[in-house]
Amino acid sequence: MENLDRVVVFIDGSNLYHILKNIKNKSKDKLTEFDFEKFVKYLAGDRKLIRAYYYTAPLDKKKDEKTYSKQQQFFEKLKKIPDFELVLCRMMKEKINGKEVYTVKEDDICLAIDMLKLAHKNAYDMAILVSSDGDFVPAIQAVKEEGKKVENVGFEKKFSWHLRQKCDRFKQLSNEEVKKFFL
Repeated sequence: MENLDRVVVFIDGSNLYHILKNIKNKSKDKLTEFDFEKFVKYLAGDRKLIRAYYYTAPLDKKKDEKTYSKQQQFFEKLKKIPDFELVLCRMMKEKINGKEVYTVKEDDICLAIDMLKLAHKNAYDMAILVSSDGDFVPAIQAVKEEGKKVENVGFEKKFSWHLRQKCDRFKQLSNEEVKKFFL
């Protein structure tokens, strides 16, 4: 029997990228060959998947045109997934100790606002947050005040204790479990 809970998956793209990169370095899988459609369906399980959102930022084309091009191909692949939305934020460049450093900006706040806005609009019953970033705790508390539940997906060696404590559910994926989603 199908569970009728409606779920929306919110993916902290930068956070997940670094987790997958770490797992990939321990295997022969290519990071670009991660099956996000299969991954999101797995997270939803027998619940009704409404939509998935992936938050990230485009790279600086001037810095590395080849890597930028690969990222654009990755974005096009994500855009083809049904009920999957790519949310592009901004990349900030700054100099630290004379070295150019790039940081994704606005992704966490965009994710938090969308999670709360959709909860307020009654778009879902359960939010699934794929992130190991404890900064989402205030957003989770606000979503729960809207009468919604939040499930946090963490990873074998990367999860937030604070998120785990505040969420209604916590699912910790092992590296072997995650490797199943590489094509």
